[in-house]
Amino acid sequence: MHPIVIIGSGMAGYAVAREFRKLNPEQELLMLCADDATNYAKPTLSNAFVANKAPEQIALGDTEKMATQLKMQIATHTWVKEIHTEQQQLTVIKDGAESTQPYSQLVLAVGANPIRLAIAGDGSTDIQVVNNLDDYKTFRAKLEKRADKRVVILGAGLIGCEFANDLQHTGHQATVIDLANQPLGRLLPAHVSSAFKENLEATGIHFVLGTTVEKVSKIENGDYVVTLANGQSLVADVVLSAIGLQPNISLAKEAGIQTSRGILTNAQLETNQPHIYAVGDCAEVNGLLLPYVMPIMQQARALAKTLNGETTAVHYPAMPVAVKTPAAPLTVLPAPIDAEVNWETEELDDGMIAKALDSQGTLRGFVLLGATAAKQRLALTKLVPDLIPAQV
Repeated sequence: MHPIVIIGSGMAGYAVAREFRKLNPEQELLMLCADDATNYAKPTLSNAFVANKAPEQIALGDTEKMATQLKMQIATHTWVKEIHTEQQQLTVIKDGAESTQPYSQLVLAVGANPIRLAIAGDGSTDIQVVNNLDDYKTFRAKLEKRADKRVVILGAGLIGCEFANDLQHTGHQATVIDLANQPLGRLLPAHVSSAFKENLEATGIHFVLGTTVEKVSKIENGDYVVTLANGQSLVADVVLSAIGLQPNISLAKEAGIQTSRGILTNAQLETNQPHIYAVGDCAEVNGLLLPYVMPIMQQARALAKTLNGETTAVHYPAMPVAVKTPAAPLTVLPAPIDAEVNWETEELDDGMIAKALDSQGTLRGFVLLGATAAKQRLALTKLVPDLIPAQV
């Protein structure tokens, strides 16, 4: 029998392997990945400075350790060129040589890549992104060479704000730029976003909103001048882009696998092609694209059972997201995109509780700002309907 093949060595790929091994210690597993397959928790990258973790301390296990632990073959620095769905095999490239790899079942855990803006200037190619451990090592090494440690961050979303908090609290000066008029604009109602922003600004983080970067230019001493559309200019030691992620769908698309924002799957994580599944940041499950830790763990548990012969739908309970901004403690449970909601807000001494209620008065999401509000997380979560109900 051919192996179950997992493409991708990120959190999703390793989670599926780990959950599957709990159920089946014998079935052959093969992981293919374009990098060195180091296992680490990607969310730790945006608060590693505050946690005082050097890049080498972030890694949880190298290839050899993970292969032994999971009784799995791991092919590193291996690129999957094509999926041949009818033959159930892959064309792979390693060290410049092509070969074929058959599979019994295929798991696409190919993640997402940072969105890159088209920015003019001779410094635009030096804009950093941090989407994996290698990126983080490069970013950190570049920053450590600079005396002033001024970082301009493009994007006031979740990752941009987390990095700003992490940098500002470790002797850096963070400036955050976004075209939106408020940070976390897709997650927070305006009044909560305003309070969140004020809390971060109180630590020294500077926001420049309602504009975008037009040009990044190098200057003599290794600094960069960041020119904004509003005519303003900023000087930076390092420019970091954190404007969002785009699921990697090209490999799937070329194989006739249906895609939209991500790789489309049903609740069983099946694509439209037999024996092929998708998980993690690349997977759009029943129309939901949720690039967070808790959904990935739910997917891995369900898919492990399916791969072991017990077809299982993923269960998505209400899954709040804790934003790693200790200067402004924040927990968010976004309301579904298609839900029409009104916000009810309770002001607290150190923050607020904002509830998203639909026309029937059902709680569909919430935002908890501040340490006191955070204590309501569990009680409120129980009141929110499941995104994908558990199968009976």
